[in-house]
Amino acid sequence: MMDTTPYELLGGEAGLRKLTHTFYDVMDRLPEAKEVRDMHDGNLDSIKERLFEYLSGWLGGPQLFRERHGSVCITSQHKKFSIGPAERDQWLMCMDVALDEVGASAETKAMLKEPIYRLADFLRSDKQRA
Repeated sequence: MMDTTPYELLGGEAGLRKLTHTFYDVMDRLPEAKEVRDMHDGNLDSIKERLFEYLSGWLGGPQLFRERHGSVCITSQHKKFSIGPAERDQWLMCMDVALDEVGASAETKAMLKEPIYRLADFLRSDKQRA
């Protein structure tokens, strides 16, 4: 199925909402994700919704983020944080665990591996790319 989007493979709106909630639940509970978790407010409800909206369009579903917030530069939203390889890798670990916990297929995980890495790496604030 070449034209099936990751959004559809994850189960559409309900599946993606489950993934984003699971992602932040994982971040909240894993001590190995402490540095990246500390970048967020105590209450994660708002950021769960914003990530859901962003990933919806990014993964081939409705462009919810753009519809609700306009065109926002994702890097400018992250400039206030010190994001290096360790923080990137913690974020990616949380996403990997979340994908496992929601039962994402091997096909879906393989399809997302490189684009998710590029997205996370793009948000690094240090100038070196590792």
